[in-house]
Amino acid sequence: MSGIASNPRRLALLMLGAIISALILALVQPTLAADFSFGGELFLRMLKLLVVPLVCTSVACGVLSMGDVSKLGKPGMVALVYYLSTTVLAAAIGLVVINTLGVNLVAENEPTETVANQTADSAASDSAGAMLDSLTELSGLTDAEVTKIFPQLGVGEEATPGLGMIIENLLFMVIPENLLASAVEMKLLPLVVFSLVFGLVMAQLGSRAETIRQVFVELNAVLMRLVDLVMVIAPAGIFCMIAGRFGQAVQDGQLGTELRQIGGYFACVCVGLAIHGVIVLPLILWVVSKRNPLTYFLGLSRALLTAFSTASSTATLPVTLECTKDLGVSKKSSGFVVPLGSTINMDGTALYEAVAAMFIAQLAGIELGFTEQIIVVIASSLAAVGAAGIPEAGLVTMVIVLNSVGLPVELVGVILSVDWLLDRFRTSVNVWGDGVAAAVVEVSLPKEDS
Repeated sequence: MSGIASNPRRLALLMLGAIISALILALVQPTLAADFSFGGELFLRMLKLLVVPLVCTSVACGVLSMGDVSKLGKPGMVALVYYLSTTVLAAAIGLVVINTLGVNLVAENEPTETVANQTADSAASDSAGAMLDSLTELSGLTDAEVTKIFPQLGVGEEATPGLGMIIENLLFMVIPENLLASAVEMKLLPLVVFSLVFGLVMAQLGSRAETIRQVFVELNAVLMRLVDLVMVIAPAGIFCMIAGRFGQAVQDGQLGTELRQIGGYFACVCVGLAIHGVIVLPLILWVVSKRNPLTYFLGLSRALLTAFSTASSTATLPVTLECTKDLGVSKKSSGFVVPLGSTINMDGTALYEAVAAMFIAQLAGIELGFTEQIIVVIASSLAAVGAAGIPEAGLVTMVIVLNSVGLPVELVGVILSVDWLLDRFRTSVNVWGDGVAAAVVEVSLPKEDS
């Protein structure tokens, strides 16, 4: 691995320097800064190029790391239920926060002139028409069939869609007729679901699927290496995207609006992470394991500080294991739960991606209804399972969430100026969730094992 990619602190400093340099250039020479936008587009293309193969391998390998689910027993099932429920809950908290606090992030829910220019092909002037187009494209249904399920999007029947219709629509989204067509069209939610099921079946077959299992593991290693190489040029890509974005904003007299919007987005993510990390997870810890949340948090402080400084739950793994041991958690519980959690338990990432998707929808002038927000929660949770425990992995999986509801991927550039810092906060929440999981699963172990 290259020196930059293997040194999270150096990567963070380079990103910070790129952000500051881009802002200065945008203020001093906005016209020149706007011309750098092509470099940001190239960087996004590199990320999108890796998404489809990386989704398939990383999700499958994440499931394979659990082994045969049917043989995990009660502790294994408790761990899986915990991971699934807390990840979904985190994404839901993110949506509640941005729907509550972020309603004024974009004035009158209209895109700025800059955003309108960038998303002309992605968002129609009428938000209902844009959502109808997105649902039609994602599900493969006709306009008439979609408006029958969602009459508020068109001139279909005036009946209120029931729960059965909503579930039917979601199933059409995740179970396509042709998986390869979904890959070509970047419909990633079906690929995530298929990879999840495929990994479970491979794990269940055991030695009979050893060859293909090894192929997936090695492919995932190669793709992660490619991600590392892309991260080497991430500071340059982020510089171009931010310079182009803010340079155009200065030219349009929208810089103050841009900064206010980004500040509001940053606050929404932090509030959501605080609710999940300070209220939800400690409450689960106290109710299930009867441990003092404050004492347990202080015992994990070394791991949490390491997570914040490295932005990598994988790099923090040895410290997390040592902290849980010092806190008296059984080795059988922590040895199983913490390594697994560093792979598939990404509460902070799921929350951040849900908030980011809603924020980008607001910028694009696309109103996401109840059903679309459910899809965002599902996509954020599944994308979090496939996120690698490395710095800025959320940039790759963010494409999954945006594509799941037809949002413009190019608007990722708006949030990059603060993503490097949010990455550290969400990684700390991920590691905190792993530590809580170790104590929760310990309760389900037989007394002699505890």
